[in-house]
Amino acid sequence: MTRSMKKTILKMARPASGWLGLIALAGWLATGCQTPNDHIDFTPVPGSEPPAGTNTSPVAPSIGATESGGRFAISDLVRVTFSGVTDPIAPHEERIKDDGTVTLPLIGAIKADGKTPGELQEIITKAYVPKYYLRLTVTVASDRRVYYVGGQVRSPGRQEYLGTTTVTKAIQSAGDFTDFANRKNVLLTRVDGKTLTVNCIKAARNPALDPPVYPGDKIVVELRGFW
Repeated sequence: MTRSMKKTILKMARPASGWLGLIALAGWLATGCQTPNDHIDFTPVPGSEPPAGTNTSPVAPSIGATESGGRFAISDLVRVTFSGVTDPIAPHEERIKDDGTVTLPLIGAIKADGKTPGELQEIITKAYVPKYYLRLTVTVASDRRVYYVGGQVRSPGRQEYLGTTTVTKAIQSAGDFTDFANRKNVLLTRVDGKTLTVNCIKAARNPALDPPVYPGDKIVVELRGFW
């Protein structure tokens, strides 16, 4: 604020009397003495605004948001076919092991967990060509990935696996719990037969207690006891 502005304010303050004059003067000071940088109205360039509801903060891409139809996860079935060579090569079909790999002839273990079909296809091609074949076309595909939610949920049945999910989220995708559900003892059965008991009340508060769900897993919500 310049010296001439201060003198003007003092002259205005003298005739003001009582609390009413002081409040009016304070309001004028709050709104009239801002520097140009105190408030800036920004109008975006037309067409540059993000769509409504868009989160503009930097975030990692969704694991199921690739144009290839999602990423492979443990226990997914991977189908690899070969073409473009004189001697036919038998197709390879295998579920991704717990260490995240599949094992292919000649090249051995290849990391598949977390890869899209296109990424895995490129990795396998580079492992074979030109070390073992000068020309080889590799095609990678997967079966439709699903998991199962049954028992005391509103829409029990098979659910499509669209990317990373957890037990509580899987239950929500099945319509959420019924009024008679036992939320403290939800049974999760893996494809290999291993079982986990999940307390979904605690898991809702602590993500560390909410285990991931993989394709082929089965979730059963039992009936709550009345005693």
